[in-house]
Amino acid sequence: MTGVIPADYVHLLEAPNYGALGTIRPDDTVQVNPMWFEFDGHVLRFTHTTKRAKFRNLQHNPAMSLSVMDPDDPFRYLEARGRLIAVEPDPTGAFYVRLGKRYGNAEQQPPADSADRVILVMEILTTTKQ
Repeated sequence: MTGVIPADYVHLLEAPNYGALGTIRPDDTVQVNPMWFEFDGHVLRFTHTTKRAKFRNLQHNPAMSLSVMDPDDPFRYLEARGRLIAVEPDPTGAFYVRLGKRYGNAEQQPPADSADRVILVMEILTTTKQ
């Protein structure tokens, strides 16, 4: 899948940069929120809960888009467009902890809402860049 992502932009997904994740609400308006994420060279993974609007949005419409700005040049960015392909249970919050550590909190603990935690898996279909 990395062939969809320009080689000189892959580092934006590999580094612990924050992304702005967009989903489509049931009224067809867009919801965008900052998110932690992990890229494994093929898909993007996000921690979330089944109790929030973003989860409901993705159940209604699996389309999603992540925009990541280059922290060294905010006019340079990568947008990964794709769709939700899996929702994996994370009832211990282990993935949340892993992401917390990735983003600099060595002492990250599972959140209070761990019982409702899931991992959202995004297939990247296309990208745009600047």
